[in-house]
Amino acid sequence: MNHRPPRIESKLPDVGTTIFTVMSQMAHDAGAINLSQGYPDYDGPPRLIERLQHYAGHGYNQYAPLAGVPVLRQAVAAKVARFYDHACDADAQVTITPGATEAIYCAVTAVVRPGDEVIMFDPVYDCYDPAVRLAGGVPVHLTLAAPDYRIDWDAVGRAITPRTRMIMVNAPHNPSGSVFTPDDIAALRELAVRHDLVVVSDEVYEHLVYDGRRHESVLRDAVLARRSYAVFSFGKTFHVTGWKTGYCVAPADLMTEFRRVHQFVAFVTNTPVQHALADFMTSDPQHLDELPAFYQRKRDRFAAALTRSRFGFTPAAGTFFQLADYSAISDLDDMAFVTWLTREVGVAAIPMSVFYKAPPGDRTVRFCFCKEDETLERAAAKLAAL
Repeated sequence: MNHRPPRIESKLPDVGTTIFTVMSQMAHDAGAINLSQGYPDYDGPPRLIERLQHYAGHGYNQYAPLAGVPVLRQAVAAKVARFYDHACDADAQVTITPGATEAIYCAVTAVVRPGDEVIMFDPVYDCYDPAVRLAGGVPVHLTLAAPDYRIDWDAVGRAITPRTRMIMVNAPHNPSGSVFTPDDIAALRELAVRHDLVVVSDEVYEHLVYDGRRHESVLRDAVLARRSYAVFSFGKTFHVTGWKTGYCVAPADLMTEFRRVHQFVAFVTNTPVQHALADFMTSDPQHLDELPAFYQRKRDRFAAALTRSRFGFTPAAGTFFQLADYSAISDLDDMAFVTWLTREVGVAAIPMSVFYKAPPGDRTVRFCFCKEDETLERAAAKLAAL
């Protein structure tokens, strides 16, 4: 009798444990200040936490509807209308998901067939490429050039083939912090229409845009909104990343296909969390208006402190991440540098090489500044001493 385990050929043989888990564990083991993984070291708004406690304690603990509780989908539709002047049907065009990563996976799986090409931009968040490959698609990586990390739309046009089915964009952009302009939206619209592409627009940092800029959502553009999955995050917006709750907005036909996948991936999203978010969005709408200034103050505090160091940087235009060049400090490759930085200096960061094949000689790491002011000051003091 054959008692050997089954032989399994990995679908993702080149994928290991995500760098965010690796660096957070390394920071924990070393007792380092964790500026690697993107989560705050402070809690969400007290009223939001209170509403979760209320609903968990008052019987809202069973399955939610597949698409999400109606009151939260209605709050999302109202928010989309207020910020982007886009009217969407809360019943047919909004789905609440257990995080933005699940939404991105469902959007890709719903559309991409074996052999379809999907354009994405390096440096790229680590869930995009695997989602495409698991669907049988072919990721087509185009590189954003430092230091601006802007899309070359002429290069995009040259990369499109008859097999191109989808384009995945991320603005504000993780990890670079770059943001879209109206010209970017116009170029994306022109290519998407001309080549009949579906767009997946990762906009989880939608409210983290600085220096008077406006977030340019695909939902602002009526043509793009008709062919896009727009993905958002409650966790990023309300400082509760551990709640792992996000949402997707798409036209009804695209959303029908999305939900067909979603029901067999996660089925539903946490019920008391959804009710708590709906209450808070209704009672405290000013939170969203205040968020850009809240995070810009943190960006500016960290940047001002970092100017005393030998790191080179340009303040991020969006997100809560700051790229920094360490070439004046070390010749180590970026993974070796962040390992040394974590274990010997006491500050954890993310190496840029995990997001793409960086150009030779690139010496760039990503710091996260969604931290208490005291945390940022302590980290910056250690970095300035290098």
